[in-house]
Amino acid sequence: MRDVLTASETQVDDRIGYAVLLAASAGAAEDADRLVLAWARATERPVSLLAQGHVRARAFAMWFEARGVRPSWAEALVPLDLDAEEAAHEAYLKRSGESTLATLVSMVEPPRVDPLNAALADGSLEDWAAIAAGRPLPDVASLLACRRFGPALAAGANPLALDAAALTGDLIAALRHRYPPTAGSWPELVAAVLRLRGEGVAAPGATVDTLDLAEQRLRARLPDDYREFLLTSDGLPADVIFPRLLPAGELWARGDVVVLSEPAVLTLARTGHVVEYDPELGTTVHSGFRALMEHHLSLLT
Repeated sequence: MRDVLTASETQVDDRIGYAVLLAASAGAAEDADRLVLAWARATERPVSLLAQGHVRARAFAMWFEARGVRPSWAEALVPLDLDAEEAAHEAYLKRSGESTLATLVSMVEPPRVDPLNAALADGSLEDWAAIAAGRPLPDVASLLACRRFGPALAAGANPLALDAAALTGDLIAALRHRYPPTAGSWPELVAAVLRLRGEGVAAPGATVDTLDLAEQRLRARLPDDYREFLLTSDGLPADVIFPRLLPAGELWARGDVVVLSEPAVLTLARTGHVVEYDPELGTTVHSGFRALMEHHLSLLT
C-alpha cells in the first residue's frame, strides 16, 4: 500500500497490476475487477498499463479464459492466441532467462531455472505455493499464465491463502488518498456521481421561479450551494447507499429544518448544515450541501 501512496506513477500501475493478479490467483474475480475500476477511475490511465510485458499480458488472457468471461474493462487489451501463448509459456518456464548475462553464463555452466518456474513446469501447484510462501512478491503472473492451473485458480484454489478482499480494499483506500476526486463545477460533480453509479444523465434543473416558490412555501432561504445544485439537477434518484434527493417542488419543512430526501434522512438546518442520519452509522453533520455530495462521490470511488 505504501508504494501506491508514494511511488512514481509507473510503479503505481505496476503494483496495481500485480495486486489484480494476486486477487485473481485467489479466485477473487469481483475484488480484482473492483480494484481495476477504482484504479482506472482514479488515474484515468489505459488498462493496458496493468498488463505490461509478455508474461503479465499472457496471465490476464489466461485468467479471462479460466473465469469464463472477459470483463468490460478489458476491452482495451489485445486478445491473444491462447494456444500459441500456452506453448510459449511452457518454453518460458523451462529456460533460465532472456538476459544477455544469462545467455553468457549458460555457455559456461548449465542454466538454472527459477524454482518457482520449475514447480510450474512440473505441474505442481503445491510445490509452487511452498516456495512462493517464502518470497515477498512471488511471481503470480507466471502462475496465472499457466493454462493448466486456470480452472483451479478461478474456482478458488488460492495457493497463497490470500485475503483478497482486505488486500484490494486497502489498495482502493490508498488510491482514494493519492488521487482524491476532483468535483469541479456542479454539472461536473453531478455527472461524476451519476457516472460512478452507472446511471444516465441528470434530471433537468429547476428554474429560478420554482426555487423562489419553494422558498416562499418553506418560509426559508435555501443556501446558495443547494440552489446551484437544484438549478443543475432538480433532484437525484436513489442508489444503494444514498436516498432519493427531492426536487424543489417536493421539499417540505419539519420544524426548523427542511427535509431534502426520501426517506427523510437528510435535513437542511437554517445554518446551512446538512444532517445525514444513518440507522447503522448514526448522525453526520456536513458543512453544506456540496460537502454532502462530495462525500457521496468519495464513497463511490
